[in-house]
Amino acid sequence: MDKLREMEMFGEDGRDGVWTVMANVMDPESLHRAFDGCAGVFHTSAFVDPGGMSGYTKHMATLEAQAAERVIEACVRTESVRKCVFTSSLLACVWRQNYPHDRRCPTIIDESCWSDESFCRDNKLWFALGKTAAEKAAWRAARGRDLKLVTICPALVTGPGFRRRNSTASIAYLKGARAMLADGLLATANVETVAEAHVHAYEAMGDNTAGGRYICYDHVVKRPEEFAELERQLGLPGGATAARGSDDDRPARFELCKRKLSRLMSSRRRCTYDTYYSVAFD
Repeated sequence: MDKLREMEMFGEDGRDGVWTVMANVMDPESLHRAFDGCAGVFHTSAFVDPGGMSGYTKHMATLEAQAAERVIEACVRTESVRKCVFTSSLLACVWRQNYPHDRRCPTIIDESCWSDESFCRDNKLWFALGKTAAEKAAWRAARGRDLKLVTICPALVTGPGFRRRNSTASIAYLKGARAMLADGLLATANVETVAEAHVHAYEAMGDNTAGGRYICYDHVVKRPEEFAELERQLGLPGGATAARGSDDDRPARFELCKRKLSRLMSSRRRCTYDTYYSVAFD
């Protein structure tokens, strides 16, 4: 709340700005009271390690999946709510068992790809496990219900000042970063891009032109030097990932694809411009 006040986001009595309502994401009744009267819900919360050391634990992954289910149940129960935009993660798409000579592992990583929960569990990738399990729980809870759901899967969120204020989540995201870097799957997304993607998706849900999952990123980190700079900007200890070694020059095995989100955002921009000009010249 102090950060919001610093940004002068609060309006008088909640008008022309934002205001806060306290709720417990593990309490459906608390969520229902918070959502009552709202037309839509953006579920952007996540569990983090208050100590800021491990970043995320196995227990937090379990809690996050439970919270996601309860948020969706509360949306369904709240008569005024008909749309929900759910913040997932690119990590819910990229972690799968590697088969070096098996073509069953696709080259293109898009919205149809899901991380393997067993792989995440075996490799203690708790943040990826939590995001994957939470998103799946949300889709299960929304299935067959009177609620429109869209999920946004952003890469590591970056932006001026954002990373240092949210280093815990960044530490958790970057567990396994060396493997992601080698496979062409380590990417970043500016916080403004992520916010814009949420807004575009929410608006497009009104005319049913948005649906399903959307991968969101701005930049794919391709070189160890880039990652070292990212670590420096985050204020993390250096050397968290080593050079690729003898396979340094080999092509990345996977390629991220955000074509679906790009189409949505360009489509919404065209609609906005068309509306503007028709109003201006009529």
